[in-house]
Amino acid sequence: MRYYISDLHFYHYQLNIQMDCRGFSDVEQMNAYMISQWNKRVKPKDEVVILGDFSLGTAEQTNEILNQLNGTLYLIEGNHDRYLKKSEFHKERFVWIKPYAEMKDNGRKVVLSHYPVFCYNGQYRRNKKGEPSTYMLYGHVHDTMDGQLVQQFCAITRETRRQSKYDEEPLPIPCNMINCFCMYSDYVPLTLDEWIRNEKQRRLNERCL
Repeated sequence: MRYYISDLHFYHYQLNIQMDCRGFSDVEQMNAYMISQWNKRVKPKDEVVILGDFSLGTAEQTNEILNQLNGTLYLIEGNHDRYLKKSEFHKERFVWIKPYAEMKDNGRKVVLSHYPVFCYNGQYRRNKKGEPSTYMLYGHVHDTMDGQLVQQFCAITRETRRQSKYDEEPLPIPCNMINCFCMYSDYVPLTLDEWIRNEKQRRLNERCL
């Protein structure tokens, strides 16, 4: 099984009490809860792609966290992953560490970046049923005004019709961008299908407000 998650920010107490307002009493409580949530879902043979900003701790502190997490790990670099530059950090815990990647997930293409990519590779591709076959997974924006602006862009794009040489009539432009922010899943890594459902439910909830 493969899971995805972003912006865990282990050891980032200021983010806990300010931007995210996570509600933990200290970083020790926050770290312990996130580790517990992770290991309740992820088994040792599962894969997890972390979409950046994993830890604000030192190299040694980050090593200690990684040693407690189940799974085979992949890392998309985030702007806060400064431990990566330290020689004490154990990079071998990850299969690879990249700023950007593309993978296959059950016949679908997944574009992976810490930052949202608005015109992502494969955006217009559809399967034989006419369903979009590419998803863009990102993080970085958390649950902020920037995140709302990304959602506005996605809504405008989905409402825009375009006719290619393969189409008999103009079709809505696919825009399958999903923010895998850890608080949207209560710090639990989710599969691609779970993130798709999560995103649809959040959009529905926003329309109901």
